[in-house]
Amino acid sequence: MKLKQQPDDFRVEELTDVVPGPTGEFALYRLDKTGWTTPDAVAAVRRRWQLDARRVSTGGLKDRHAVTAQHLTVFRGPKRGLQHERVTLTYLGQVAEPFTATAIRANRFTVTLRSLGRGEIERAEAALTEVADAGLPNYFDDQRFGSVGDAGEFVGKEMVFGRFERALWLALAAPYEFDRADAKREKQLLRDGWLDWPKLKTTLPKGHARSLIHYLADHPTDFKGAVARLRPELQGLYLAAYQSFLWNRMLAAWLTRHVPPSDLATVELKLARVPVPVRMPAERRADWNALTLPLPSARAKPAPGEAWADLAADVLKDEGLTLPELKVKGLQKPFFSKGDRPGCVRPAGLGHATATDELHPGRLKLELRFDLPRGSYATMLVKRVTAAGASS
Repeated sequence: MKLKQQPDDFRVEELTDVVPGPTGEFALYRLDKTGWTTPDAVAAVRRRWQLDARRVSTGGLKDRHAVTAQHLTVFRGPKRGLQHERVTLTYLGQVAEPFTATAIRANRFTVTLRSLGRGEIERAEAALTEVADAGLPNYFDDQRFGSVGDAGEFVGKEMVFGRFERALWLALAAPYEFDRADAKREKQLLRDGWLDWPKLKTTLPKGHARSLIHYLADHPTDFKGAVARLRPELQGLYLAAYQSFLWNRMLAAWLTRHVPPSDLATVELKLARVPVPVRMPAERRADWNALTLPLPSARAKPAPGEAWADLAADVLKDEGLTLPELKVKGLQKPFFSKGDRPGCVRPAGLGHATATDELHPGRLKLELRFDLPRGSYATMLVKRVTAAGASS
């Protein structure tokens, strides 16, 4: 089955209970975009309105492949809208606090799967019935791992092990499938001239990478210092990717330990195939519905006998780590997030409709409609209902 990646085929609307009014120091806007990531869209707004980054706050990151509607606030922002290239900003009113992820109640998705045959439709409909009954594993999907290059190495893992030169090389020079032409050129210069910092100072274009090379030209072996000077949002992204990978492995281990193989199918993610329940045994339903797993880090302190501690220990053993070691030693920041994540989610309002595909004569399309909690991935549901062998 194919998800044709055109704007009309993947729509996301951020749902919130925030009620704007006439007063408050923060202007609230609805941001509609297509073809850009949230940071791209926000950067365009900031340029047009000449805003300092600290004045702008959003609640979620949406990728470039969807038509999305989300919210942002601007401290003492203009009380008007904006139309700019792929972005429409609609002024909604004033609020007392900046908009953050905690204000998001859910995300509402409309996804169209195209060029399907009748058999594919029937298998997808059977999988939707299974999801409604057994739930959907709340894995982090591929979007979370955009910082993982073609070799599959994690910058965050290298930081944890104190291998700061490798971490910096991966962050600046490692090739990535979706690199644009200018990024490819810059990375090739870095790979060809690595360790020749004076030369790279003169050949690299202006930007973040060159600023780090300037530091290394004065401190040639201080890779830890250079990593510490990576943009904070990048540092957080690298640690989040590695932490999410470990959490996914913990959830996969729970499923394989507690659900018979005959009740599991698999779904292909960027970094691994993961198990998903086709059916949930009656004796496991209560545990599955209530399952939450902490994000692994040295800051997570398991109580004696907590089951998740064994999951984390086994996963980390394969990485050559223990839970107390899951931190970046020698740097005050960044640090791994602390928190819990549900293991199972159930899409709310899950519905579907089948129709003739107007883009592919003689074929069918399947439109899915559903809500998911913030932080959950609609693409996991798409993969679940299109996975070969999802029903048995």
